[in-house]
Amino acid sequence: MFEIPQFSDLQKRAIYIVLASSVAIGSLFVTLSQGRASSPKPSVTLPSMTAPTIAPSLAATVVVDVAGKVKRPGVYTLPQGSRAIDAIKAAGGGLKGVALTDINLAEIISDGAQIVVGAPHVVTSSAKNGSSKLAKNSKTIVHINSATLIQLQVLKGIGPVTAAKVISYRKANGNFTVVDDFKKASGLGASKFNAIKSQLRL
Repeated sequence: MFEIPQFSDLQKRAIYIVLASSVAIGSLFVTLSQGRASSPKPSVTLPSMTAPTIAPSLAATVVVDVAGKVKRPGVYTLPQGSRAIDAIKAAGGGLKGVALTDINLAEIISDGAQIVVGAPHVVTSSAKNGSSKLAKNSKTIVHINSATLIQLQVLKGIGPVTAAKVISYRKANGNFTVVDDFKKASGLGASKFNAIKSQLRL
């Protein structure tokens, strides 16, 4: 039979110390293992992929000078695409008794344009044969960027055909930037142009 060895008191005490130490170390290892398992993983913040906010652009506008016989002459800022009638309304409308028939109220106004309400315009006088002809006026100021087909014909040497050329040129190329370009648009010779140049305004 297997005989159980006999230990002295000193040996027994040593065995107890070893066993107690082993239990203590095992408990500590288990505790540390559980602590690692339960520790939350550090979170990683990813950069935001949200598209940058773009500030809305300001609505396009045009600045127009409304002059002449209106209630509040002045410079007005209007939305792009506004028409001549909108500019006149912004200026309070025409004065009582002032006709607007010589202005193209449906014309889309461009930036920097001037609308003159009630300005001296072409009048008709009866000819001997009963037909009407345009009366020229050497003192009338004509704003070539806003003048209508009728208003242009107050100028000496400008008839319906030449006035139409100026209107077509203006529509194709935009407003005049210098008065001298009127000669190119109208096709007038140097002498005829110089005769009316003092009446022309942008």
